[in-house]
Amino acid sequence: MKFDRLLVTGGAGFIGSNFIRYILEGFPAVFVLNLDLLTYAGSLENLKDLPAGSKYEFIQGDIGDEALVKDLLRKYDINAIVHFAAESHVDRSISGPSAFINTNILGTFSMLEAARKVWLMEKNMDETNVRFHHISTDEVYGSLIPDAPAFQENTPYAPNSPYAASKASSDHLVRSYNHTYGLPVTLTNCSNNYGPYQFPEKLIPLMILNGLQGKPLPIYGDGKQIRDWLYVRDHCEAIWQVLQFGRLGESYNIGGDNQPTNLEIVGAICTLLDELVPQSPYIPHHNLMQFVTDRPGHDRRYAMNGNKINKELGWAPRHNLQAGLRNTITWYLENTNWISSIQTQKSYQAWLDQNYSRRK
Repeated sequence: MKFDRLLVTGGAGFIGSNFIRYILEGFPAVFVLNLDLLTYAGSLENLKDLPAGSKYEFIQGDIGDEALVKDLLRKYDINAIVHFAAESHVDRSISGPSAFINTNILGTFSMLEAARKVWLMEKNMDETNVRFHHISTDEVYGSLIPDAPAFQENTPYAPNSPYAASKASSDHLVRSYNHTYGLPVTLTNCSNNYGPYQFPEKLIPLMILNGLQGKPLPIYGDGKQIRDWLYVRDHCEAIWQVLQFGRLGESYNIGGDNQPTNLEIVGAICTLLDELVPQSPYIPHHNLMQFVTDRPGHDRRYAMNGNKINKELGWAPRHNLQAGLRNTITWYLENTNWISSIQTQKSYQAWLDQNYSRRK
């Protein structure tokens, strides 16, 4: 095992917490230090019942605090950073872009500076055995027309939202630190994730929870936007493969190998809810679907070409969309305490009202 002492940023968030669970459950020799500021989408509820032992520690802190990050790298002998921490909701970036600039660009800059100074300047670790792995998104590539080929790693960047632009900027920073300073980096650009512990402002968990409660299922515009959906556990496996075996300085696209419309996604969720909750008074759940005003600049289609990671590292998604959705809905049905802890947040309710109710 090449990297066994990990600093995971944003590990109390959706994908980060799933990654930590994946590592601790499958690789008991690995130590994980979780650095998270615990903003609205990060919760210690996501990290309850982790495997017992001394292989995990949580630190509440800001990735923009360079002194803190340097201290953690030294104190815990960290040999790999897995950088999840980011603001990640397009709608929030439209209504309040400054947080995305601060976290996604300036926060990533601080992380890179800390790694460069400790690993390369102080020679705290053998620089041939350290790695900075950066998590990014397919949205940096922009939008595809219906018959255009899927995004490849060399597709030119064309971000269309403040969120996508901030992630594109952070990608460029990471690459520049590899080229200019020799910082050992890898990058992954993933498609839309879904699965357990996802904050219910995103499409799939919002539709599940609204459906269970008989609330409207808001669908932007005509609902024909196309996305590639990636089950979060598959994403975690891919990240681990790239971290351990990916080529230095390279980026890898990670997708779920599917391209449904948003309308098809919501329809599939409704059908599964009808099956899995047969006592629901809201059957058929399709009747809850409601079209609302589209968001500004809504990209029509994303699609990922995963040939590179498949050929180089042998990775492919294990879950098809139907299996992943079934697993996800089942998880939400079985974790009502987690749902309650999220939905009782005043800030969450205010955001739903601002972003969805006012679109009708």
